[in-house]
Amino acid sequence: MGDSPINVPRLELDSVIGFNGAVASGLKVHPGREHLIYPLGCTVVIENISTQKQDFLWGHTDNVSCVTVSPSGKYLASGQVTHMGFKADVIIWDFESRQLYARLTLHKVKVEDISFSPNELYLVSLGGQDDSCVVVWDIAKKEAICGHQAQVESAGITYCVAFSNKSDDIFVTGGDGTLRVWELDRGNRKIRPTDVTMGQLKRVVKCIQMADNFQEPFFFCGTTTGDIIGVNMNTKFFQFLGPEKEKFKSGVTTLSLIKSGQLLVGSGDGEVALVQFFNKVEKDSKNKKGKICFEKKRSWRDHKTKKQFAVTSIGLRGDGHQFYVGTANSQIYRFNFAEFNCDKGKDNANQGAELIKTCHSHEITDVVFPYGTGELIVTSQYEEIRIWQLKLKKEIRRQVVKNMTCNAVDITRDGKTIISAWDDGKIRGYGFSSKDKSTSLVEKFLIEEAHSKGVTALACTSDGLGIVSGGGEGQVRIWKISKSWDPKGKDIVSLVETMMEHKGRVSDIKITRNDKECASASTDGTCIIWDLERRKRSQIVFSNTLFQAVCYGAKECQIITGGTDRKIGYWECCDGKGIRELEGSKSGSINAMDVSPDQNYFVTGGDDKLLKVWTYEDGEVIFVGIGHSAPIKKAKICPNQRYIVSVSADGAILVWKFPQEPHIK
Repeated sequence: MGDSPINVPRLELDSVIGFNGAVASGLKVHPGREHLIYPLGCTVVIENISTQKQDFLWGHTDNVSCVTVSPSGKYLASGQVTHMGFKADVIIWDFESRQLYARLTLHKVKVEDISFSPNELYLVSLGGQDDSCVVVWDIAKKEAICGHQAQVESAGITYCVAFSNKSDDIFVTGGDGTLRVWELDRGNRKIRPTDVTMGQLKRVVKCIQMADNFQEPFFFCGTTTGDIIGVNMNTKFFQFLGPEKEKFKSGVTTLSLIKSGQLLVGSGDGEVALVQFFNKVEKDSKNKKGKICFEKKRSWRDHKTKKQFAVTSIGLRGDGHQFYVGTANSQIYRFNFAEFNCDKGKDNANQGAELIKTCHSHEITDVVFPYGTGELIVTSQYEEIRIWQLKLKKEIRRQVVKNMTCNAVDITRDGKTIISAWDDGKIRGYGFSSKDKSTSLVEKFLIEEAHSKGVTALACTSDGLGIVSGGGEGQVRIWKISKSWDPKGKDIVSLVETMMEHKGRVSDIKITRNDKECASASTDGTCIIWDLERRKRSQIVFSNTLFQAVCYGAKECQIITGGTDRKIGYWECCDGKGIRELEGSKSGSINAMDVSPDQNYFVTGGDDKLLKVWTYEDGEVIFVGIGHSAPIKKAKICPNQRYIVSVSADGAILVWKFPQEPHIK
């Protein structure tokens, strides 16, 4: 998570907006029914369902790859990925105290899956492709009991593991051409596998659901071919396969068994289905037990989204009267089972589903507060601009432009227009519909071919009628917005000036409060101060770095810069001379920078994943925020100086409490 400055107080994290929906079975409901548990980068988030209060479990050094909860809810466990050649930790957490209980280090590169035994005596962990070992851990002693190669050499990767619901000595693993039942011999510290007899059947198992609380003990396996395998636990024989007619498109990605004996199934094309399995006895059959078959009773998809994303998690709340669904595009739905299971559900597109959480699923490229308020933020990513209400951690508006990335956003001071920079070379201006508050944004203007190599940075003037933009080719352009007679009701935008002095991509632009001057930072190692009245260069700064961020400070007589040389530079606006240079980071580029409204402090963030609060005059780090698990791309201090919002390459939005004066020494 980067090198933290020694003896520097930690920033208090207020809340996060994010959920890594790509983690298989990553969304869990605590047995106490009051908390959702899910991964976000290297953090495990515990969120109260009623109050939305969040607690954070920090201890992993890289992205969390799997999460599970013990049957009683006493423990949580999480595994991670790491770099090639390094060990990947499994951490057991005490749920009540929210503290680390045990750190288990044995697997290489990645922990693929984990599972608790029914009486919470053991934890079994499965290594990834570079490890391929299954290990059983003694929870009380916090040590490994034994381990074994997860599959035979001729088989592919093992993807999932699940303990029996009844026995602490039996668990199952499944994967590409491998399905095994394991028995633990604690006395001899060994585990012994028995391969399930599959006959001619070849499948890739992605998830396992135990069903050994019934008279005939089974376990079910979801496969990439879209069917479900049923295996008899006693005989280790493949018993049945279904559904016969309606297979799940893009494979079965997650399974969950409810108390009634029905299965909830999630698929790779976004389908959530209720499946009933039953004995089918043929009239002429001598077998009285008959053939076990599957029947798909109910099915749901989110029809509001044109593109369907895989269902990666189904978490039951209690006995399944309510359940939660997580998807690969980082959305969480809540279902009421009674509505989902009723006959009206066939014709009802909602079917008891409520979208309760939306999160970014791509790198966030920019974040901005509206002028004078800390209640809302606007963020941008691949294809999207989103507006968030911070207090509720809720998305309230979204604008989508297919197959394009929004590189930067800004908001006019009156809050009526969002101006956005896109990698297709266009600048798009959006407003709000007065007719229907629930609709997406309305396009107010479109600047075609604003920059030849994509628009990479922009800022708008205080009156909202001027735009300064920068492009990938290095040009800085000034635009004027006219409220005119366009028959379509759109604003007219005209090019005022093109300033061509940068030789590399323009990475950041800031305008002074009086709109007379602006500063542009570029990856060519220059930062230029422009006179917007004369539309010419006023001063230029040279440095052996790729500038990523620039801000005005000290009554706008100075600028501060950050870039790939890990240095923070102070420069005079009048002559472009350097005043001071600080070591901004021990590792990695500085990507984000913002000065507080009172200009006494500034914040930085970058590839070291640390958010740092500095005093402007002394140039000292007074607080550090630790929580991001990917490079910080942008950071902003809210206008009322109560919060700092930082966004990162993994799609996480972290909201920090800005330290108040009595706490700042």
